[in-house]
Amino acid sequence: MPTQPRPVGSITRGTTNPNRLRRADRYLTGVLAPLVRRAYDPLLVDLGFGAAPITAVELWQRARTVRPDVEVMGIEIDPDRVAAAQPHTRPGLSFRCGGFEIPSGSRSPVFVRAFNVLRQYPVEEVPAAWHLACGRLAPNGVLMDGTCDEIGRLATWLCCTVEGPRTFTVSMRPGAFTVPSDVAARLPKALIHRNVPGERVHAFLAAADAAWLANAALSPFGHRQRWTAMCRDLRAAGWPVLYGPHRWRLGELTVPWSAVAPDEPGWRVEG
Repeated sequence: MPTQPRPVGSITRGTTNPNRLRRADRYLTGVLAPLVRRAYDPLLVDLGFGAAPITAVELWQRARTVRPDVEVMGIEIDPDRVAAAQPHTRPGLSFRCGGFEIPSGSRSPVFVRAFNVLRQYPVEEVPAAWHLACGRLAPNGVLMDGTCDEIGRLATWLCCTVEGPRTFTVSMRPGAFTVPSDVAARLPKALIHRNVPGERVHAFLAAADAAWLANAALSPFGHRQRWTAMCRDLRAAGWPVLYGPHRWRLGELTVPWSAVAPDEPGWRVEG
């Protein structure tokens, strides 16, 4: 019998909670919904689902609102976690052991979500992990590399393709923060040590804080109104803020990766 290749990656803490990734799932079923609808093979992967398969089950449930025949594969590098997840298997939802090599056989996923995984890796290993996972994607597929707090109130993520990181998103629950830069502790591994003067991501968060504070007079109308005004002011100031009020009012703020990317080489995935 041929030897199975060793999974690529490291076992992480595996902590998880119900609804922890709801903000990322909402982005998938909104911004990325056309990608799922157009997919020849609607396979999605929850990479590093953790000690319990909660997030994979929720991803399957939510993605089915976009496309009923979607399939979700939960992948974990720890065999014991995979074994514990098997009772949750059902049509369209499966679990297997693996890492960033994405052991989906001949199938290429259209979407891979790796949340709170690379955060626990050395930063120098991140580009290679992106490269490996993106090499398994279907044409036009997306890898989401993200981080969030324990109950999913504050989150950030990168969307990568075979051509490299494309966008950076901040997503914050209204009322769960004082200023937008409170999310700094939840930046992806590629950016968390870059939040210092002179780096693009630091300038971006500082500009968001300034626009948030400048719109304090809108507080009586609610956090959503104030966040939307902040996004509008950032765009007017020259920041390439994407999408529009329909996403902003959800507490999302998305910019191209180039707006926050480190200057050093290596922070792109060669296609």
